[in-house]
Amino acid sequence: MDDLLPIASRVFGVFLVMIAGGFCRRARWLTAEADRSLANLTANVLLPALFFDRMISSESARSLTSTWFPPLLGFAFTALGIGLAALVAYLIGPRIGLKTEAHRRAFVLCVGICNYGYIPLPLAQQFYPEAEVTLIVHNVGVDLALWSLGILVVAGRVGTQWRRLIASPPLVAVLIGVALKQTGASDYLPLPFLQMTRALGQCAVPLGLLLGGAIIVDYLPRMKWHEGKRVLAVASVLRLLIVPCVMLLFARFALGEPTLQQVLLLQAAMPAATFPIVLVRLYGQDVGTAVQVVLGTSLIAIVTIPLWLLAGAWWLGLGG
Repeated sequence: MDDLLPIASRVFGVFLVMIAGGFCRRARWLTAEADRSLANLTANVLLPALFFDRMISSESARSLTSTWFPPLLGFAFTALGIGLAALVAYLIGPRIGLKTEAHRRAFVLCVGICNYGYIPLPLAQQFYPEAEVTLIVHNVGVDLALWSLGILVVAGRVGTQWRRLIASPPLVAVLIGVALKQTGASDYLPLPFLQMTRALGQCAVPLGLLLGGAIIVDYLPRMKWHEGKRVLAVASVLRLLIVPCVMLLFARFALGEPTLQQVLLLQAAMPAATFPIVLVRLYGQDVGTAVQVVLGTSLIAIVTIPLWLLAGAWWLGLGG
């Protein structure tokens, strides 16, 4: 990874799929009424199939060490992002436009949770395919942080939301895949079943990106760029500069495993995730702030992701 143009081209290719989703929304080929069923299909069938296929086909899933430490990192750095965002929101919030508790809670949640799924997964497949399984396992920790600390931020309590993580089909698929791989039972799975999971899994990321692009187009009319420019500026500095620097410093000086370094590099380069917009709306916090942070950092990330991938690979000494 020593040339910016090919990196930028591949990154933009991922965003082009999201743009295609936005175009499909505008053309009414992908309607809002279909969002829930397609999202359920992706979350409950396609992503579990993808994760199961990767667990079964990867030799790294045989190691217990490779399956507990990545989730710990995912939880820790998500907690770091939430903590830094909360510190900023409650220290200087009113001065940058976060005037109410609803504004601040939306800001903290959206800045704290990076886009850990649909964008980094295809980038891992393109740049660091050997790190894809580690990324999937790492994201279990991010999910745990989202449904515990994230819900605490946006709702003021955790309640029973953690049950959604425990019973989520993607997590179940990861656990079953790891168990089968470590016991050797995966060697006896019938070929037609493996072909089915692989075929379904190949649909997960493209459909997820299409849906993400469609959702972004829905929220574009709500954007008030001029009114929220200070919020977006601070969110961008936190999400796209400070948190990545901390993650890459840790990756260089505290990690010796290249695949973990690759995962942290991919995560460090990510903008805010889109799903927190849904949680902000569900719990009655300020949707405008959430949209400002998520859409703004996502647009800026079209430029910053290639820069971070290039600079981070040099900093960490990663080939590719």
